[in-house]
Formats: sequence, structure tokens, C-alpha cells
Amino acid sequence: MKLSNKTKFAFGIGALGKDLCYAIISYFLMIYFTDTVGLTPLFVGNLFLVARVWDAINDPMMGFVVDNTKSKWGKFRPWILVGAIVNAIVLVFLFTKPAGLTGASKSIYYSVMYILWGMSYTVIDIPYWSMLPSLSSTKEERDAMSVIPRIFASSAWLLMGAFAIKLVSVLGKGDTAKGYSLLAMGIAVIFVITSMITAVFVKDRSCYETNTGKKAEKTTVKDAIHVIMANDQLKVFIGVVLCYNLVVQLAGGIAIYYFKYVAGNNDLYPIFTTASQFAEIAALFLFPILSKRFTKKQVFAMASFSPAIGLVGLVASSYFAPQNIVIIALSGVLYKLGSGLTLGATTVMLADVIDYGQVKLGTRNESILASFQTLLVKTASAVSAWFIGVGLTLVGYVANAKQSASTIMGMRILMGVIPTIFTILAFVIYVKGYKLHGKYLEDILKQVNRDAPVEEAQEESETKEVFES
Repeated sequence: MKLSNKTKFAFGIGALGKDLCYAIISYFLMIYFTDTVGLTPLFVGNLFLVARVWDAINDPMMGFVVDNTKSKWGKFRPWILVGAIVNAIVLVFLFTKPAGLTGASKSIYYSVMYILWGMSYTVIDIPYWSMLPSLSSTKEERDAMSVIPRIFASSAWLLMGAFAIKLVSVLGKGDTAKGYSLLAMGIAVIFVITSMITAVFVKDRSCYETNTGKKAEKTTVKDAIHVIMANDQLKVFIGVVLCYNLVVQLAGGIAIYYFKYVAGNNDLYPIFTTASQFAEIAALFLFPILSKRFTKKQVFAMASFSPAIGLVGLVASSYFAPQNIVIIALSGVLYKLGSGLTLGATTVMLADVIDYGQVKLGTRNESILASFQTLLVKTASAVSAWFIGVGLTLVGYVANAKQSASTIMGMRILMGVIPTIFTILAFVIYVKGYKLHGKYLEDILKQVNRDAPVEEAQEESETKEVFES
């Protein structure tokens, strides 16, 4: 089925609101907790880590639930809509500072809200990315289609990085807590609207399978465990995506502290993030072109080593030119140029791993496999926050005060050294373990397409024939 431009746009725009929601969490939640709410960095880091323990159970189970959902809207779209509404509401409460809450009651309130946010984000994120392999069936269309939602997602991160601090100041009129609350409300509205567009206007393969009247088999917990354990390429995907997200989340999480205290100018943060996100968007446009001209290994090498050069360069410049705008912008470009290429590559990897599992194991289970992407993103966020929280505590960080030399050095290590280690590790895992490329992958896609039901070629035409696998 060739996708119409309307379908591509309707699917892609769903990532805009979803990632606006995630970006405010990733960029600002920790500094909101420490510098606005008054929670300690150690408590926040531990909270993020503990929440991920629950996600290790919650995320795969949500994938299990989505895979067993049968409705006339398919198995993905109902959850996208429900998840967006619930997550948007929780986001507003998370960035609301209730009057009178102090001590243990304040800690409990924000702990509950954060855990609820993580659970409800899972409800939309898993079905959203699970839908992609059911929309595209050829390698060329998949490579092109995979970058569309990533471009919308990167645009969301660009907007947050460039304008959020200013918006908090303007909306709050000097009251930071009020500014964050109003910004969260605006994001919540956009989140729901864009998710509704996706849910209403995008039809995937599961919608047509439901309408054929064919009785679909239920996925049991035993089946789900087998799907996870027997898919060797899923393990490679997990390693690569975890390392990549640790790079992005760690550098992104410490960046606002870095520019505030190491560079000594908080206004440099939007310059870094704006340059970074423009580079990421450019890389997403470049990804299909580079994929045609270079091997997957060569593209992934560019994706892995570019962030290392950018982040190490940024930290090195802090010794002789900490506020040089050109160096800061260039470092941001190199950092997120690699990030954009990795986003394109891992989005394609997920679809390939799902198809590989179908051919190898005889069952598709998009949502169970896609649940690992959601879990890995949130795990990386939590581990990064824990690194930052524990690291800042160990080196004596004091909120809103002049930092010691050891604290500054700790921030440099968190910003440049540790992310560099993880991005190189991602490349090693990819080279050593990933095999879904070339003729081997082409044969897998041919097998999947032979087993797939015939779908509507145009929205106005209907077909009832189904190929039995």
C-alpha cells in the first residue's frame, strides 16, 4: 500500500505533541524539582530510577495489552487517543506546585505524579511506534517514512530548547512555578489535538485485519516472553537504543546546569539547543539520502562519532572560551547531527526487528517489541537523572549558588566524558551484533509481504481478499 501525503502528515504530527510533552520532562523536570520545587538532587535521581523499575513491568505489559486489542479502529489508534488525554492531564498536575505542601507530603505528591506520568506516557508511545511497521512494507518506503515522525519530534525538542525558558519567564511574570504550570497546560492542549489527528486519519494494517472477520489469535504471556527471549536482533536493538538514549538524556539533562554554572551564562543554553535541534532535523532529511549512498555500518559510524566530537569539543572549550557562541553552536550541531542519524537508523531498526521476529518466530507482536523502545527511552532518562543527581550530590552542588571547582569538574565529566563513552559503545554493539541488512533483509521483507493481507490501495476503494500465510 502506497501511503498518501495526508496519511504521512497525520501520522507524523502525532509525534509533535507527544515529544513536546517528553521534551519538557527531559529538559526541565529535574531543574524544576531541584531549583523551583526544592527537592534534593539525590532524591530526584533516586525517584527517577525507582520509577523505571516499575516500568520494566509496566511497559512490556502495555505492549501485551495493545497486541491483544481488537476493535474496528484497529489495535493502535484507541490507545493513542486515550494515552494522550490521560498523559496530558498528568503533565499539568506534575508541573503544578500545590500551596502548603512541604516535607514528606511534597515528596509523595511529586513521586506519585511522576510515576503516573511515566505509566500514561507508555499508553500512547508504544502503540504510536508500533503502528509504523504496519504502515510501510518496502525498505525504500520504510526508510523515507521513518524520518517523518522524527522530524516532527525533533521540531518539538527544538521549540522547547529554544523558547521554553523565555516562555516560563514571560508566562510566570517572575513566578517560575506559575510559568512552568502555564507552559505545561499549553503543551497538554497541543498534545491532545495532534494525537487526535493521528487517531482519526491514520489507518494501519490492523484496521483492515479486524474488518476481514478473521479470528485473530491471542498472545499469551508465555508467547510474549518467548518473542522477547528468542529474538537475537531485539537484544542488539536494546543495546544500541539504550546507549544512544543515555548519550542524549545525559547531555540534555546536565546541559542546563552546565551553561548556568560552568559557562556562567544561562542564555547560552537556548543557543546550544537550537543549533542542536536544527542539526538533528537536517540529519533526518539526510538519512534517506545517506542510506542510499553508504552502507548501514558507515551511516551508523557517522551517527556514533559525531556526538563524541561535539561534546568533547564543548567541554574542552570551557577552559579557554566558555561563552564563545560559535564554538557552542558548532558543538551542538555535531552533537545532534549524529543524534538525528541515529534516530533514523533506530526507527528503521525497530521495524526490521519486528519483521525479523515474524519470519523467525511466526508471530508479529509489534507492540510487545516496540514497548522496549519506550522502556529504553525512559530507562535512559532515569539512569541519566540518577547519574546527575548522585554526581551533583557527591561533588557538593548547591542550588542557585556559586559552585566549587570540584562541582564544575563533575559537570564537565557528566556533559562530555560519560556520553562519549556510551556513543562509542553503541557503535561497537551495532557492528558486532546487527545483521539485518543487504540481501538478508530483502528476503525477510519479501516473506513478510507474502504473508501480509491485501490492504486498501486508496481510501475510497475496498478489498476483502486476504492472503493466508
